[in-house]
Order: sequence, then structure tokens, then C-alpha cells
Amino acid sequence: MTERRLEDVSDRNLALELVRVTEAAAIAASRWIGRGQKNEADGAAVEAMRKAFDTVAIDGTVVIGEGEMDEAPMLYIGEKVGCGGPAMDIAVDPLEGTTITAKGGPNAITTVALAEHGNFLNAPDVYMEKIAVGPGLPEGVISLDAPVKENLKNLARAKGIEISELMVCMLDRDRHQESIAKIREAGARILLLGDGDVAGVIAASLPGGGVDMYLGSGGAPEGVLAAAALRCTGGQMLGRLMFEDEAQIERARGMGITDPSRIYTLTEMAKGDVMFAASGVTTGAMLNGVKRVGHGAVTHSIVMRSKSGTVRYVEGHHNFAKKGFSL
Repeated sequence: MTERRLEDVSDRNLALELVRVTEAAAIAASRWIGRGQKNEADGAAVEAMRKAFDTVAIDGTVVIGEGEMDEAPMLYIGEKVGCGGPAMDIAVDPLEGTTITAKGGPNAITTVALAEHGNFLNAPDVYMEKIAVGPGLPEGVISLDAPVKENLKNLARAKGIEISELMVCMLDRDRHQESIAKIREAGARILLLGDGDVAGVIAASLPGGGVDMYLGSGGAPEGVLAAAALRCTGGQMLGRLMFEDEAQIERARGMGITDPSRIYTLTEMAKGDVMFAASGVTTGAMLNGVKRVGHGAVTHSIVMRSKSGTVRYVEGHHNFAKKGFSL
């Protein structure tokens, strides 16, 4: 076997190891579905993900960690994970959709992305303005500076369809009311999410995802995770950090952000070889949630590699009663 093929096998094994990490977090979080305690659900996912990382053969450093806005337990920025191996940067959201999980709603997922050191944007915990579309479209078909209607016209023209056939995905937030009105005025349809913009961006890039464009603001760390997934599936994405005050700008400068108004492209947010994995906690458009079956559970995950462009869905059957059970 050549060195190149050995490298490919190692990459494939590592990609599946990431699935084990997201499966562990999903199973732990699933115990809190519908119990109205979002921080407890998040904490369970964090601890399970941290423990699962202990068996992954990398020298990992968390560069995108849990959001500080929720004052929740986190895999903190700078934390070391893995049991030794190549130096890798890690982006995580142990539970995207803490409120969704607490309420028993759809689309809660656990996510992990991995890249070589220095290849993820070191995004501060602020909001990011985002726009994303799927693969196979002309470069520059979308713009953060263009009016909503212009973006819709350009996308519809590129796809050879009417604006009325487009589906735009957004978070259901008061701050998006003006954009929602403009989208509907232009004639497009809108899929509003209660939470989970990583899943929303991915849906815009997957065949059968039912989404043509993702638009709106959400967490910057989640933007980097979404960019990592889009690097694997193809497509285009642009992001611009949104700062509330000078203190946030100064903090960002300390993290290496030199231009607060810069628009980042997909490859500036996640470059080089990237791997991405996610597991469903509650059932949504992309993944099925964790199903309890007797003394075990069934998980549904997705794993992607930018090197090959491969997207795999993995169904895991876990027997908790089996001696020596381990994810």
C-alpha cells in the first residue's frame, strides 16, 4: 500500500471516529429531551463529547468552542482533546439546539469539525451575518451587500427557475422581520427555524435538502462549523462579524481579527482538508433523532470529508446492556 493510500485510510478512520464523538454527545443529550432544562442537556452533551475525544488519535486543540452567550458548560477555546497524534484544530457545538432539546422540538444536533492547525477562522463569540447556497452555481451569485431581492433574482436565474420556487431558510428571530418581509414581497418562500443555523446552512447544500438559500444572522462559531460542512458538500458562503460595541471589537482584535467589517469567504472560514460530523438528537429535516430501543439506542449521523467530497449517513445501533459497551 502506498503512503498516499495509507494516508487516505487514516483519514477515513478518523472521520468515523468523529462520528463516535457526535454519537456520544447525542445519546447523552437525548436523556434531557422535553425536560425543560437546556443547560443540563448541554452539560451532558459536553461531558460525553469530552470523554469520547479521549480515544481519538489526535493532538487536538479546541479553537471554536461552546458559545459563552448562554453561560453554559463548554469545551472551552484552547482546551486539549484527543489521546495523541497529528496536531489538529477542532470546532465543536456539543448541542446545537439546547432550547429545542429542552422543549422536545425538531432539528437539535451535535456537531464536530476538524482541520489542520490554523485552518479555521478564530471567530469570537459574537453574531455573524451569513448567506449560503449550494453547489453548481456561478461564483459570486450571492452577496452580503446586495439587496435581498437582487440575491433572489440572481439565484433564481442561475437555477433556471422562478423566484416563487425558491425556499429561503432563516432563524425565526425578531431581528429578521425586515428581511422576512422583503423575501415574501419578492415572492420567495421561507422556512423559519426555531434554532440550529448549522443545520440550516447544510440543508442549502445537500441534494433533497429542500432549501435554496440560507440567510440571516446567528452565532459566529456556528458560522465556522457550517462553513466546514459546506467545504465538504460544495457551495458558497459569505460571513461578516457583527459587533455590538468597542469592547467586542477589541476582543476580536486580540484573536487576530484585524478588519472588523471584513466579509469572509467559505475558504477563509474553513480552509485546507476538513472533516465534519453531526448526529441527530431530535428528528429534523437532515437527521433522525436518537431513538431509545429496549436497553439501547439508534443514532443517525452524517460525516463528510472535503478531500473526497464524500457524504455518508451512518446509522448506529448501540447496546447499553452489552458488557464492555463503548461508543
